[in-house]
Amino acid sequence: MPTTEDQRISYLPVPTEDTAHEGVKKLWAKAQANMGFVPNVFRAQSLNGEQFLAWWNYFNLLVNKEGFLSNAERELLAVVVSGLNRCNYCAVSHGAALRHFTGDTVKADSVAVNWRHAHLTAPEQALCAYAEKLTLFPAKMVEADLQPLRNAGFSDEQIMEAVQVIGMFNMTNRVSSALGFVPNAEYHAQGRK
Repeated sequence: MPTTEDQRISYLPVPTEDTAHEGVKKLWAKAQANMGFVPNVFRAQSLNGEQFLAWWNYFNLLVNKEGFLSNAERELLAVVVSGLNRCNYCAVSHGAALRHFTGDTVKADSVAVNWRHAHLTAPEQALCAYAEKLTLFPAKMVEADLQPLRNAGFSDEQIMEAVQVIGMFNMTNRVSSALGFVPNAEYHAQGRK
């Protein structure tokens, strides 16, 4: 469906049901059935259908499937990175997911603004500090940066997954911010009492 300027979700054109790639339309239908809405990022990134589906497969594997980190830990990383990058879409949408997985609205909102002001466990603090350095100073990363994660009890597999999630959100934040993606209104209310 065409959008007006007030409803625009991206600086670029957004495919419609008539023009979208067949695989993308299937993903939209699945999201609608499971979530009750289609995330705007699904619509906005689908301008290049094959590329979007390749991104989605990797993103889905890292963020939504069973992994080495918990869902809450992965969403914590997503919100920290998105907050540091000032990515409105991802901070809002993954803030909703963090609220869902933790049941803690205060923690999720605090992490989005400044993770140091959130009540976090020592392992969560180690993840956040690592995510912050990798996001803001990637050229300054050294092997010693892994030690606080190991001291907090994270395995090498968990560290690898953390690095991949942090990298994914840095890339996704840049795409979302560069093209002005607007978060769905539904995200603002999710996970709130």
